[in-house]
Amino acid sequence: MESVKLERYNNAFMEQLNIIFGTEVKNQILKSVVVTGVKITNDLSFAKVYFTCFNEDRKIVLKELKESSGFLRSEVAKRVDIRHTPELNFVYDESLEYAKKIEDKIKEINS
Repeated sequence: MESVKLERYNNAFMEQLNIIFGTEVKNQILKSVVVTGVKITNDLSFAKVYFTCFNEDRKIVLKELKESSGFLRSEVAKRVDIRHTPELNFVYDESLEYAKKIEDKIKEINS
């Protein structure tokens, strides 16, 4: 599959999942989820969904996401024109925390 098409799918999945989390989920824990990236495999069988969450324990959020993955997958399938909707695997995105630590270190050094 050409990478441009795959990148388009990645972006469409990220956009639609953020809309679903922001407006349609009833679970209050999942309302705090923000999808930061999606990486779909070349054969379209799996999608790694990178997320972060605010004011929630990430282990609890991950458990809720795994339990809701079927619903989320079916909602994305309705919205994104793709022949086979990949299985969603959720991964906590630690890059934001890492960036904050680096920023704090720089501020500490400059002080």
